[in-house]
Amino acid sequence: MHVTSKTNDVCSTKIDFDLIDGKVYNVVFTGGCNGNLKAIGKLVEGMEREKLVQTLRGNTCGNSYTSCADQLARAVEQAEEA
Repeated sequence: MHVTSKTNDVCSTKIDFDLIDGKVYNVVFTGGCNGNLKAIGKLVEGMEREKLVQTLRGNTCGNSYTSCADQLARAVEQAEEA
């Protein structure tokens, strides 16, 4: 299933990814820190949904309560619930 998720309170504006058989593929962030967000996409490619959420959920950026990585984890959680 292809997922597009709008982000909140981070520099990136949306995240696109595919969720196939419980694994995450083709993560693309729009906006934000281009190099770092490309790296996150490469690091999580093919990662099990549960492992991604466990690893990235709660990660913060600066003084914010969230981060682009946390927003990805939240989007993956929401996509699985849908």
